[in-house]
Amino acid sequence: MSSTSSSRVDLRDHVQDQDLSEEYLSSSSRDYSAGSSPLTTPALSDEEFDFDVPSEDALLAPTQAPADGSEKYIMVIGGLGYIGSHTTLELLREGHNVIVVDNLSNSYKTVLKNVRMLAAHHCKVNNVPMPRLRFFRIDYRSKAMHVLLERYSNLVMTVDATSGKQVVSYQSRIAGVIHFAAYKSVVESIQQPLRYYRNNVCGLVNLLQELERFNIRNFIFSSSATVYGSKANAGLPLKEEDLIHHQVKTQNEAGETTIVEPTIEGLSCPYARTKYFGEAILADVAEADPDWRIVALRYFNPVGCDPSGVLGESPRGEPTNLFPVLTQVLKGDRSNLNVFGSDWPTRDGTAIRDFIHVLDVARGHIAALNWNSKKGNGFSTFNLGSGTGTTVLEAVRSLEQAAGREIPLALVDRRPGDVGMCVASTERAAKELGWSTRESITKCAADLWNYVSKVALRS
Repeated sequence: MSSTSSSRVDLRDHVQDQDLSEEYLSSSSRDYSAGSSPLTTPALSDEEFDFDVPSEDALLAPTQAPADGSEKYIMVIGGLGYIGSHTTLELLREGHNVIVVDNLSNSYKTVLKNVRMLAAHHCKVNNVPMPRLRFFRIDYRSKAMHVLLERYSNLVMTVDATSGKQVVSYQSRIAGVIHFAAYKSVVESIQQPLRYYRNNVCGLVNLLQELERFNIRNFIFSSSATVYGSKANAGLPLKEEDLIHHQVKTQNEAGETTIVEPTIEGLSCPYARTKYFGEAILADVAEADPDWRIVALRYFNPVGCDPSGVLGESPRGEPTNLFPVLTQVLKGDRSNLNVFGSDWPTRDGTAIRDFIHVLDVARGHIAALNWNSKKGNGFSTFNLGSGTGTTVLEAVRSLEQAAGREIPLALVDRRPGDVGMCVASTERAAKELGWSTRESITKCAADLWNYVSKVALRS
């Protein structure tokens, strides 16, 4: 077993591979799985599942070829969280082998089973082999990450471009990395800034150093619309060029050249600053080394879930985003929804947000991976949003319609770090990635209520 220079790390303490009949978890690691959540994804048997899915052994044995040490994988860090799990599922549906890395600090092991079940159903219906799915319970900042990356790399002889001498280097079977493992609560980041900087910024730097060591330079970064700061309040759709990290030259219709300098406006919380710093670091890395292909995807407001009702959002901590809180109200776990600010300069006084179905977000990551493989170079940014603004009250009405019941509201003061409007311009993603949203806010609400209803029935 491989080891780091300072201490021996055994991956058998961290791995749950779909090829293995038993699970190996570190006895010294914290047992996050003991917690519970009002929206915990339930463990489902084949009989409880809506689809006709055979057992895993029966499904995988005849269709999946044994590993021969040459398969390529996409690594998804934080792959059992809300967006990460849906992206993992879409990758499997698209035929990619996937390595999931997650320390289960904000997710559950049952999510892995449900992702695998949905992917298996898709493969059976479409008569295609089931891709490989491997799970490692690892904190991405730990020494075990080095050992894991080494496990999926081979030593090869190459010729140094400068000296012309033969050198030994790593050739990884990880074709790309998608990074979801950042902390993401605006309010919590204000209360615990050092925790956010340590994980979101320091963790990213350490990860990039490890990836570079193993010659993995295809990277998708989970960013946020919060990087636009107070520019969101201008009342216009936010464009990627509203935030740049290096000087760029542009030409107007008359052919005149203008130099645009990087600017930052009103980043409202430590969380937003960690995302801005993350992007800036990635832009600098790509500027220094042209072999890097990095895409930062700026999310707006992912909501909804897989239409099967099996996979959804089930955070361990107290949810702060609108739709998870709404579902708690509908389930009786909260008495009412607090609407933060009813005096915004909008059509009904509540804040305007750009809600996007989580499966559209997941497909955006696959589009970014494909773009990186064919056209990508350097550092690029893309918005993932619908391009349509929905007020908080309109979002509430959509879920009330899906659930067939009223949601009690309480109008309260604005929160620190909030903005009145945040809507994406989606032209660049459509033109360059060939990506656009498929689902409406109504579909988001219907899929979410379907998930919540099934959880309630099984709990």
